[in-house]
Amino acid sequence: MTASVSRVPCTVVTGFLGAGKTTLIRNILENAKGKRLALIVNEFGDVGVDGEILKGCGVDTCPEENIVELANGCICCTVADDFVPALDQILARTPKVDHILIETSGLALPKPLVQAFQWPTVKNRVTVDGVVAVVDGPALAEGRVAWDMDALAAQRAADDSLDHDDPVEEVFEDQVACADLIILSKNDLLDEAGAARANAVLSEHVARAVKVVPTAQGKVDPSVLLGLGLAVEDDIENRKSHHDGMGDHEHDDFDTFVVDIPSVANPEDLARRVAEAADKENVLRVKGFVEVDAKPMRLLLQAVGPRVNHYYDRAWAAEDDRRSRLVVIGLKGLDRPAIEKILVG
Repeated sequence: MTASVSRVPCTVVTGFLGAGKTTLIRNILENAKGKRLALIVNEFGDVGVDGEILKGCGVDTCPEENIVELANGCICCTVADDFVPALDQILARTPKVDHILIETSGLALPKPLVQAFQWPTVKNRVTVDGVVAVVDGPALAEGRVAWDMDALAAQRAADDSLDHDDPVEEVFEDQVACADLIILSKNDLLDEAGAARANAVLSEHVARAVKVVPTAQGKVDPSVLLGLGLAVEDDIENRKSHHDGMGDHEHDDFDTFVVDIPSVANPEDLARRVAEAADKENVLRVKGFVEVDAKPMRLLLQAVGPRVNHYYDRAWAAEDDRRSRLVVIGLKGLDRPAIEKILVG
């Protein structure tokens, strides 16, 4: 059985004002190789880094109507009011977009935005392909997380919607902690010693195995940034931030956990159990890879409520962790033992 609904991948690009996000995104748009892109721009407060620059770059694969600006404040604080309607607007476009880029404001915390992709009105239509953090290489080399700290202070003062008053160092730590890829910008302005200092700062703050890509003028092959296929929203609890447990965003209404199950003999039987869990225990979504007895292929299973899709996506590779794991998402208060009993069989 093949998936009937294809979710549009989204790449979240985070980083401070002036780090080089817009330059990076413009390079992606200009080298899309036919991929039809859309862009949500949340950066504001500086005429040099707003959507007008990107609208004026004349890229056929990302026409002006596919660029939506959010100027009402920091995206992580206005998700419901601004981001979801912008997403609706883009997804209604014809022809359908292949990929959505989201440029956050410099003070945005990426984790609340990614968690919004678990909302019932969002999760069936889009997925977070990856989170890219752009960091200012020369600033890090000089012991600062951003080059123009005064500009950040002015941006904060101008944003009435901002509901987190964190030190910029904590915002930086949250941005890189959530990242799947870190772009070290302005590498051409660093000597060997400066690059070493910048990378040393990053190594202090990145707990997971995240690659750092040095760049100049935002020139990175889009294939490095797009198509990661990570479904970050399903792994977001592994991205630790200074705001975990604060409970002041709507995503706290959801529970997410992983269930390890034995290899299966019959995928249809597993699909039936997943549908049963959705029906009896109010599970909203299940996704994961499954080992099938005597099959060299990996089974990809995805479920939205009782609607279950599964297919063999590729052969198991030697480096794969060859086991069956399902991510379960539902409203707060899920009965985990009951769900595990159903899914394990």
